[in-house]
Amino acid sequence: MIRFLLAAGFICVSFFINAQPATTNTLVSPQDFLGYRIGERFTPHHRVLAYAEQIARQAPGRVKLLPYGTTYEGRPLMAVVVASEANIARLDEIRTDNLKRVGLTEGTPGNGTKPAIAWISYNVHGNEAVSSETFMDVLYSLLDTKNAVSQKILTNAVVILDPGLNPDGHDRYVNWYNQMQGRVANPTPFAREHNEPWPGGRYTHYYFDPNRDWAWQTQEITQQRMALYHQWMPHLHADFHEMGVESPYYFAPSAKPYHEDITPFQRDFQNTIGQYCSRYFDRNGWLYYTRERFDLFYPSYGDTWPTYNGAIGMTYEQGGSGRAGLAVLKADGDTLTLRQRIDHHVAASIATLESVADRAPEVVKAFGEYFDKAKTSPVGPYKSYVIKSNGDAGRMSALRQLLDRNQIRYGFARSEGRTPDASGTGAATTTQATASKAKKGSTTGGGISGFNYFSQKTESNIKIAPEDLVISAYQPKSTLLKILFEPKSALEDSITYDITAWSLPYAFGLPTYGLTSRIEPSAVPEIQNPKSPIQNSPYAYLARWQSMPSVQLLAGLLKQKIKVRAAEKPFEMGGQKYTAGTLLITRAGNERLGARFDQLVQAEAQKLNVTLTPVQTGFVTKGSDFGSDFVLALQPPRVGIVIGEGMSPTASGEVWHYFDQELNYPASLINGSDLGNIDWTKLDILVMPTGFAYGRILNDRTLAAIRTWIQGGGKLIAMERAADALMGKDGFELKEKADSDKGESKKVGSASAEKGKKAALDTLKVYADREREAVSDETPGSIYRISLDTTHPLAFGLGTDYYALVQEAHNFDVLKEGWNVGYLKADNYVAGFAGRNAKEKLKNTLSMGVQQLGRGSVVYLADNPLFRGFWYSGKLLFGNAVFMVGN
Repeated sequence: MIRFLLAAGFICVSFFINAQPATTNTLVSPQDFLGYRIGERFTPHHRVLAYAEQIARQAPGRVKLLPYGTTYEGRPLMAVVVASEANIARLDEIRTDNLKRVGLTEGTPGNGTKPAIAWISYNVHGNEAVSSETFMDVLYSLLDTKNAVSQKILTNAVVILDPGLNPDGHDRYVNWYNQMQGRVANPTPFAREHNEPWPGGRYTHYYFDPNRDWAWQTQEITQQRMALYHQWMPHLHADFHEMGVESPYYFAPSAKPYHEDITPFQRDFQNTIGQYCSRYFDRNGWLYYTRERFDLFYPSYGDTWPTYNGAIGMTYEQGGSGRAGLAVLKADGDTLTLRQRIDHHVAASIATLESVADRAPEVVKAFGEYFDKAKTSPVGPYKSYVIKSNGDAGRMSALRQLLDRNQIRYGFARSEGRTPDASGTGAATTTQATASKAKKGSTTGGGISGFNYFSQKTESNIKIAPEDLVISAYQPKSTLLKILFEPKSALEDSITYDITAWSLPYAFGLPTYGLTSRIEPSAVPEIQNPKSPIQNSPYAYLARWQSMPSVQLLAGLLKQKIKVRAAEKPFEMGGQKYTAGTLLITRAGNERLGARFDQLVQAEAQKLNVTLTPVQTGFVTKGSDFGSDFVLALQPPRVGIVIGEGMSPTASGEVWHYFDQELNYPASLINGSDLGNIDWTKLDILVMPTGFAYGRILNDRTLAAIRTWIQGGGKLIAMERAADALMGKDGFELKEKADSDKGESKKVGSASAEKGKKAALDTLKVYADREREAVSDETPGSIYRISLDTTHPLAFGLGTDYYALVQEAHNFDVLKEGWNVGYLKADNYVAGFAGRNAKEKLKNTLSMGVQQLGRGSVVYLADNPLFRGFWYSGKLLFGNAVFMVGN
């Protein structure tokens, strides 16, 4: 029998529970293919893809498969294109014409019909598994030749469906749930099938949240998907999710804050989609809400990143998620079933596709105009950006990689000592910008001014070196460029869903200038500095300690049992200055390797593009010689990472990913509950990422064992709430700041008292403002400048100031006996939202410190330097904590 009638005007999409759908579709249904009705059980990823492959074989004129990669665990990634036969026949023409129209591919688009391109992403969070089930129903419904709405959609739009953005997380959840369920689903909320074990299926293999990775592209599934996305540049992107069991359905329009650069058309179309979705939901009597919770601000979501790339982007949220299973009892007494959740998502999918199909010419036109404006009249005050390398090829290379992945074009300065051509003739047409001829009035002799991101001031007479990166805002990706580089993002509402600051110059620690004038770069630096040939048998190799490749080089050498030293103090030799932390790879101590020493060292450096400086002596002209006590002998540490129940999966995963993927260095994952039973003699470093269970894990017995291990030479790295858990504990120096107002009493007269009472009544809390008042104590991702003790190994290579992404208003006092390596002064706030109480708490606060405990050390990190894998400067800081501190 028909369960729900999804109708909007004259349309009808049917769903069934107890019978085969009575449609006119001649293709195999999901039920016939799988052997069970959609909604009766969860489907593994490979079976979802197998159904898509079967449909593609049956309808090759209307379906095209787009395999685009593989996950870390070896699962295939694939998108499915669905369109009319006419549109499939000219699919590549439609795709390339769209890229030509927006300027991402050279050429002039043809005159053929231009259907809208609509992309729907399902299951980015693995345990929001309703989405992959939804995909099969949507695919089957779109191909029903007698369904008028489906035919309209496929005629006016090319539909791209991605059935599972996060297959590893999806199958982690599905495999677990299918093992837990019995013959009949148990809706009791405390039944085990509703209590997913750590880390849950939400995250990727390394426990990253892939819905926060669209811009940063640190994870393999994101990198491969975005490469495919750029081959299509859809006009609409819909991102399907789930939320808590008790919540009804959410669809557009989004909540505030909207980023200021979202266009009026994009804002208006949010309402259009809401109107279409509401028709479907109203006719069926389903509850829903709009304009709450889910905003359009942070640039790395599945709705905002497409929006900042010209598309209409939106999020859809169905109540349920991993806790819901096949059926769950809600607080109101109703039972929420998987089939209901699927029906809601299918309705929203079809409604969204219909909205764009009905307005395809308008949508395509607005999309083109978005990029026309980007190329000719870019948003924002800065029309060019100059990023100075300061001799740090690693940081610059990492930034260029991020720009390339986002298809933001850039180039280099034209010649040393003069300004690149201003007011050039047009945007470049390749990823690394080509030179353009200057118009009359071009600046040629310096004298330009620009906003210095680090000093927060406008400066004049900026000198641009040939190795400096130059980015013109006159290019297709201008809006995304502006948003990723903006020093301070305008926030129209302080109640937001995620971090509020992300500016790339601070994340990468690269001196940057925003220029109000337009300059066009050259394709490559005019001055090349080829690496000096390395002599056969130098006394030592020097490698500067300045960014992630330096850490990778050290890790690679130590893993091969090559002994490496590091300069504790700056030194000079051969007419060059070297900073503290410089790696000294001496032949002394590595004699057992013979000629292989040179081969191994040079091969590792070449692999990482690290410049080695060969020297024939250990005698320096200024500073400490290579045999001095002020040269650190670095050891290959045996590393453990605390994971498991009560730990933050993402924080644990970021540390795991750092060692496993970025350093390729071994680390043992240790369940927190096992810390009381491990052999501490097999461990040199223990990393404690943030978590909520340290109060339980660090019982007296375990804490005593850790303390004894540190005193014997171990090193503990405590991050965020792990540092909180050590605060005030016996043997650990970290303390909370004293409240200077605590215990003070004030004597007031009766008149003053009455006046005070009236003032208090005037400031009574308002219930409706409770959410807004709560954020006064929060700092949901703001940027602060950390003042550093640059002489300490924890600060090697970071420069005088380090920019941190602060997510909690920690309240650590300075260490009385230990080393206060990084701290927040009263004026160190830079960007992002921080509540008034949080700002006060963060003044004059310890950010990073090191305590000596016996022969070992404790590193306290108030903030997470590896947050989401995109805060590049933090990777060197964490490398210092691992390899430099305590030697």
